[in-house]
Amino acid sequence: MATNFPASLDTLTNPTSSDSLSSPSHSAQHANVNDAVEALQAKVGADSSAVTTSLDYKVAQLEAISHGKILQVVSTTKSDTFSGAVASGASLNITGLSATITPSATSSTILVMAIVNGTRITSDVPNIPIAVTRGGTLVGVGDAAGSRTRVGGIHFTFTGNNTSMGNAQVVFMDSPASISALTYQVVLRGVASTGCTFAVNRNSADGDAVGHPRSISTLTLMEVSA
Repeated sequence: MATNFPASLDTLTNPTSSDSLSSPSHSAQHANVNDAVEALQAKVGADSSAVTTSLDYKVAQLEAISHGKILQVVSTTKSDTFSGAVASGASLNITGLSATITPSATSSTILVMAIVNGTRITSDVPNIPIAVTRGGTLVGVGDAAGSRTRVGGIHFTFTGNNTSMGNAQVVFMDSPASISALTYQVVLRGVASTGCTFAVNRNSADGDAVGHPRSISTLTLMEVSA
């Protein structure tokens, strides 16, 4: 019989010790096994097979597209409120909005996504400027240019409206070239010459009323394979 594999499994006859060489046919038995083995080899494929239906070829194609995969995700959600004053040109850590990730390879990059909801309390600063640090060093910020404050993201809020809120966002790819534990921290940045005060996850008035909402802020880190 011709093999049915790989469309379906073969049913091979096992001769007993009392069977003659002609029943079942000895030569047919060998032919059937040979056909089945050849079909199995074709399905598995030789090393570096170019046969697109072989398992060796399909596995090689999967290995070839291993780059760019998300290897791990670390995320922090801050649901409580925070407020603080930031000196001119300085940074202020937002308490509870940090995350630590340990890359599996030095070639990996880290996709950093931070969203901060809040507002300014200082009336002459109509925006929320944020950035992210890695190990205390600013990353994902604009180029240095004189005395200008480097930030990662900024959102304009309505001056004089103490019930308004906005959100500042930062999204960038970081290349730390490290397999050590890395701590990313979201910070507020001082953009006023005399410093400024901000509130996170609330508005500046924060009255006990439905018109004064509370929100969350988040930091998410994703390791992306090279």
